[in-house]
Amino acid sequence: MQRPAPRQPLRFSTQTLLLQVAVVLLVVLLSATVHAWLTYDRVGSDAENQALTLARTVASDPEVRADVLAISEQPGTPPPAALLAGPLQASAEAARTRTGALFVVITDETGIRLAHPDPQRLGEKVSTDPSEALSGQEITTRNTGTLGPSAGAKVPVYAPGTATVVGEVSVGYSMETVAQSVSRDIGPVALTAAGALLAGVLGSFLLRRRLQRLTLGLEPEEISTLVHDQVAVLQGVDDGVIGVRADGRVSVFNAAAQRLLDLPDLSGTRWEDAPVPAQLKSLTSPAPVAAAPRLAAAGPEGNAAGPDALELVAGGRVLVVNARKALHRREDLGWVIMLRDRTELQELTRQLDAVGTMSTALRAQRHEFANQLHTLAGFLGIGQHQEARDYLAGLAATGPLKFPVDQAELLQDPYLQAFVGAKGVEADERGVALRIGPETLVRGQVTEAQDVTTVLGNLIDNAVNAAVAGSSTDRWVELEVLDEPGDDGGTLHIVVADSGDGLADGTDPEGVFVEGFTTAAGPVRAGGGQGFGLALARQLARRRGGDVKVLDRGTAGGPGAVFMAVLPHTTAGNPAAKTPGAAGKDNNG
Repeated sequence: MQRPAPRQPLRFSTQTLLLQVAVVLLVVLLSATVHAWLTYDRVGSDAENQALTLARTVASDPEVRADVLAISEQPGTPPPAALLAGPLQASAEAARTRTGALFVVITDETGIRLAHPDPQRLGEKVSTDPSEALSGQEITTRNTGTLGPSAGAKVPVYAPGTATVVGEVSVGYSMETVAQSVSRDIGPVALTAAGALLAGVLGSFLLRRRLQRLTLGLEPEEISTLVHDQVAVLQGVDDGVIGVRADGRVSVFNAAAQRLLDLPDLSGTRWEDAPVPAQLKSLTSPAPVAAAPRLAAAGPEGNAAGPDALELVAGGRVLVVNARKALHRREDLGWVIMLRDRTELQELTRQLDAVGTMSTALRAQRHEFANQLHTLAGFLGIGQHQEARDYLAGLAATGPLKFPVDQAELLQDPYLQAFVGAKGVEADERGVALRIGPETLVRGQVTEAQDVTTVLGNLIDNAVNAAVAGSSTDRWVELEVLDEPGDDGGTLHIVVADSGDGLADGTDPEGVFVEGFTTAAGPVRAGGGQGFGLALARQLARRRGGDVKVLDRGTAGGPGAVFMAVLPHTTAGNPAAKTPGAAGKDNNG
């Protein structure tokens, strides 16, 4: 037997609506009940006061007082027929008819009725206790007598000219009349309560609609799940994520974004006031910054899908950034900005290029190594031992590899030798001679190879490009490197010059360090890194306490511009700092 499907629980918004309607209904009913009770009590009190006034009036009538005294002095009580035809019955009925009271009753000092609206009750004892009034007290009462429920008063009747109580006057107004009066008054109250209930229901419905709009139609459990998922995803990914609400405030700034931009959590900050690079803000503005190089289009939907991705340098890193418009059922939720770190990728690409270049150089020199071995074997075979020794000394001075770099032996650090040698092979393939300046002297060991090769590689690549594009037929790049010892690590001083045409007229020397600045002809290749080398090199140097700057603008026709970089704390183990004359020994071989 198939089990019936479980009932789906009511949506939170529906539960909220029903709860609000129930609360409003309860408040309206409670208010109406309290108002009705207060009205009923007030009208009953008015009836008691009116009855007390009428009872005093009747009890103070001299004729009534004289007639009651006369009957009280007689032995026994007159028969009902005599009482019905007597003056007390006439006075009481006249007062009752004139005021609309339920009853006006007059009794003697024992509580026997001398006047009553019902003739059959004449001569009988009253149904309520008359002792308080007969003892000289005026009281108001609400009770049920022979004529039904009433609100009334009892007042003593005094003998003329004395303080002797000879009877009482009891007056009452029907509580049914009071209830009718209350029902007439409660009509507007009921209409007001109904209007309040209607307004409350309408307000609850509008609040339900707003709640659904604010929560995007999600239930609290779904919202809680989304929050947990958001925290897990945003804090667990390596990509930076920035969320900007439609009102222009930052709603998400995950840990990866803080790390990549080197900024604290900016959640709650206005996006236009956030201390982020201007290129990031250009992604969400209708007028993007022209200097920001664009990559591939973000999507076929144009603005709805977001502007093109761009590269920028921030915190010493090359970042690829793009933005997407966040929409939910046509509702604009703002922007989502993604940041991806390409620094390591570019570093690996650069290192792989250097390794590939060195491998090509090794393969190209393979025949030369074979020729050198054949030459040595020939010298030894014919007994020319001195020539063999001289030939080996020459090989020892130039190293096992013969890179097309003049004076490469001045770079005693093997990492620098290999890196500059590889750059020399690349430059030679493009018709540019890479040479080491005579002031070069590096005797320490490079300890921060990644930063050094990033700065040095960018400067050499830019110089080679400038030499190739220059008008001089003698194309060259000259590199001078000097290490300065220090207690907490040596400082590398790098100077790179070229044979190009220098900086164009009107070019600000500081402008070449702006992200996106490039002199390369043709469109920028996506992910190629053009326009970021000098900016990245300067940021890396300044992060270490150094700098990269232009020493000379150069001239048209050559020589070209001269750049200098200072990289503190990048070398160690400089023997010149410990042993004087070591440099001379090294140079003398």
